[in-house]
Amino acid sequence: MERITSKTNQLVKDIKRLITSSGERAEKKLFVLEGARLCFDVLNSDYGVKYFLITESAFEKYSEKAEKLEAVSEKAFIISDEISEKLGETKNAQGIFAVCKMKESAPGLTDKVIALDNVQDPANIGAIFRTAEALGIKSVITYNCCDIYNPKTLRASMGGVLRLAPVESQSLAKTLDGLKGRYKIYSTVPASAAVKITDVDFTCPSICVIGNEANGVSEEVKAVSDALVTIPMNGNAESLNAAAAASIVMWEMLR
Repeated sequence: MERITSKTNQLVKDIKRLITSSGERAEKKLFVLEGARLCFDVLNSDYGVKYFLITESAFEKYSEKAEKLEAVSEKAFIISDEISEKLGETKNAQGIFAVCKMKESAPGLTDKVIALDNVQDPANIGAIFRTAEALGIKSVITYNCCDIYNPKTLRASMGGVLRLAPVESQSLAKTLDGLKGRYKIYSTVPASAAVKITDVDFTCPSICVIGNEANGVSEEVKAVSDALVTIPMNGNAESLNAAAAASIVMWEMLR
């Protein structure tokens, strides 16, 4: 492997921009994984690895998996601890980074789908992907959400983003309208007049929409939905955090 020792190296600068800029990620169609867990998770995904960067001490610690990741990467580099600290977004950088290629094509949808309408918190997005993977929801549609390749999202998803490969919609209302007939469309709302989620029959192919943290599901999406559904609450809170609501919804979809 080649060695990079200077923090002013052009590749290091380029990777740092990928880490900090969603615009750069979108333009280059690349994103960055940090840490042993996420970087080695890519070995069990179908994402391609353009660059693999690792410190000497990290390579010694994770030699077996590091050699596997090196083998599937287009180029691999040994980097200094100083470069690791410059690139690292976590408190204690592990000295392992992988620059991965975004997928060109979206996967097909399965019979149970969660759709995210303008969800903006990276931690919420990541938690939703983590829960979806854990429960067996294999399809996620995103519309106007925060960048799913944001480092915070990737960490919160615990690699779920890598394995679920979401479908990005350019207009959620149009996407859902085109799926009507094949799927039942449900929008979640904090309204007592809506159908209780516990009363919904999810035996047929279904899509449940989770809305924006502040404004909920858009009126356009509600208009194309087959029903508005709500999570019954006995406490004083008016609504649930988007990730918490999505977890309950996904549990009910598979119950």
